[in-house]
Parts: sequence; structure tokens; C-alpha cells
Amino acid sequence: MAYIQGFLAPVKTAKKAEYKDIAERSWALFREYGALGCCEGWGDAVPDGEVTSFPMAVKKEPDETVVFSWIVWPDKDTADACAASMENDPRWEEAMPAAGGVISLQRMMFGGFEPLIRY
Repeated sequence: MAYIQGFLAPVKTAKKAEYKDIAERSWALFREYGALGCCEGWGDAVPDGEVTSFPMAVKKEPDETVVFSWIVWPDKDTADACAASMENDPRWEEAMPAAGGVISLQRMMFGGFEPLIRY
């Protein structure tokens, strides 16, 4: 059964092009490790909330945009194998060398999901 990994992160608004470059280079590796698809969503209509919201969840700063993305995997084992590769495949560092100056990894959140319905 398919498996989804979702990500929510604050990205420096002025670094949109750099973020896109990181995402494209990373996608090449995700695909090599078995990912079936990926979507990178740049926040366009992401309102602040009173109790909770995407901006509140990542503690968005005024010069940041919320990014919402996901990767579709054939199964959890494939996703887990890819995650494990990040510790020993040096190409991940090559794909994301400047991520720290573009995306706040400390305020990024992610998780894995088993689809209930998929069209």
C-alpha cells in the first residue's frame, strides 16, 4: 500500500529560487530511492489563526513563507530506507548544502501517513 510523507516548514521568502533548487535536486534522489511522486507547495493563501494555523505551527517569521509538501512512496519500507540513506549517502549533503540558510530545519515538521483514501 502507498505511503505518504508530509512536510511543513518556514522558508525565507527571498530564497524561493534557492528552495526550489534544493527541492529539485532532492527529488532526483527521492526518485532514485523509490519515490513515486512529490509535490512542493509554496504558501499563497495561508492565513494566521487564533488558536492554530500553519504559520503558528512553524512559528513563521515576517520574512518567511510556509511550504507544504509531500512525497508518495510505494510503501513505508521504501520511505524508511530512503530516510536511512540520508545518514550515509553523501549526495544528500550535495543536494541540500545551503538548506540551513533557506529553510528552518528546527521549525520544520514532518510525518508519515498511511492513506485512507487516494484518488
